[in-house]
Amino acid sequence: MHRNIDVAIVRAFVTVAETGSVTRAAQLLNLTQGAVSQQIGRLEMVSDSALFIRQGRNLVLAPEGEAVLAVARHYLGANDELAAALQLPVFRGEVRFGAPYDIIGSYAPAILRRFAKLFPSVRVTLVCKDSLPLLADLKTGDIDLVLTTEIGCGKDGEILRQDRLVWVGAKGGEAHLKDPLPLSLGAETCIFRPVAVAALRKQHRDWQMVCEVSNMEPVRATLEADLAIAPLLRHSVPDSLEIIGPDRRLPPLPKFQINLYGADSQSPEVETFADHARRCVAAGLVN
Repeated sequence: MHRNIDVAIVRAFVTVAETGSVTRAAQLLNLTQGAVSQQIGRLEMVSDSALFIRQGRNLVLAPEGEAVLAVARHYLGANDELAAALQLPVFRGEVRFGAPYDIIGSYAPAILRRFAKLFPSVRVTLVCKDSLPLLADLKTGDIDLVLTTEIGCGKDGEILRQDRLVWVGAKGGEAHLKDPLPLSLGAETCIFRPVAVAALRKQHRDWQMVCEVSNMEPVRATLEADLAIAPLLRHSVPDSLEIIGPDRRLPPLPKFQINLYGADSQSPEVETFADHARRCVAAGLVN
């Protein structure tokens, strides 16, 4: 037989568990102390055991309370997600989203997955190019939103996060010790390319190109094979590779911004997608 448990009494239980006080929980829930105590009592009747014990002036969880706290939090989370979903507008349309190759493998999956879960009726078209071509596509109206990696940020952009460019190679690899230094860089439109080359020239380090395409798959293949090293943002370094330490005759590289750009006129779907991008990148949610 199913028993339906009022979400309000579960919320009271979790709030008292987190604050250790009926008084504080009542303030947070905008209820009277008597109402909170009554809700705890109702849950204890379902449990048929005490969920809290008094320790000085505070309430702490009894073993029975400890046993159900995680489930109670999950129950509240599911309730809140359902309530939010019921209030979401029904969007139907398309979002044309552009992102450079280093973000495609890091932040983009979390953004796309979360948005698709909430708005399955919206079709998202993903465009993958270097940052500069993507900004050009935004100006011509070919895409609606762009995430970029840049040293600065344009006047129409919004900085979401900062990350450092680092040298990356095979785990335990020796490519960084070779002269000339073998490099895998993006195409001429890659924004990391002139920065890395300028840093090496300043240090008078000779280098030669092994791969120069703006596509992470061939770049990653050359790195994992220990044929070359490459500059990547710290957050985008895959587990199969490692950051090369600063004591390896390699010049330090600057910090980059992860920026968001949007068209002047945006549909509600695009605005909502942009908000998901902001949240995911700001929270550092990758993969």
